[in-house]
Amino acid sequence: MEDVTSATENAPGDQAHFREILMKRRQEILDNQKPLADSMIDTNTRQGDLADQANGNNEVHIHLKLKQTDAKILIAIEEALQRVESGSYGVCRDCGDEISRARLEAIPWTRVCISCKEKQKA
Repeated sequence: MEDVTSATENAPGDQAHFREILMKRRQEILDNQKPLADSMIDTNTRQGDLADQANGNNEVHIHLKLKQTDAKILIAIEEALQRVESGSYGVCRDCGDEISRARLEAIPWTRVCISCKEKQKA
């Protein structure tokens, strides 16, 4: 049997719950920020052959990609917090239906319901 989202699934009290989750995740990202310059200094001070130096460059590239991903998530979290404040949190941006609680628990900064996300991927 398929789980159907009811109109009361995301009750108003849930807004505070999801606000807390969003705030906590935002703080985790901010607390784990290591300046990119630190990674570059670590790489530049390494001695070794070309393979070692290439490995150091890969580490900087991976760190840069992680920072970019974190930046995107931070923006999405800020937008989700604005939706909590405006009362539109949990409503799909594309179809206007309510986003299931399970999806919000998994990705609390999501803007769209699972059906619309699947349509975007198609």
